Amino acid sequence: MQNQEIVKIIENLKGRRGYEEKRAAKLGFASLYEYFEDKIAKKQKAFEDEQKESEAAKADKKPKANKKSCGCC
Repeated sequence: MQNQEIVKIIENLKGRRGYEEKRAAKLGFASLYEYFEDKIAKKQKAFEDEQKESEAAKADKKPKANKKSCGCC
């Protein structure tokens, strides 16, 4: 069962198809489909990791209390 998104990407490569095929072969993929499948999986994982980091950063931030007695500084 093939992912239609990957099939569309491969169909729309046009002039870059040769480059992408060489790149896939250089990286050890048996087909262009496997190369794009891995590429999309890596993008998805990076996106999820970025979301987790941003949620953790938001949770770690605590509002700062104003400890100064005057409002001028």
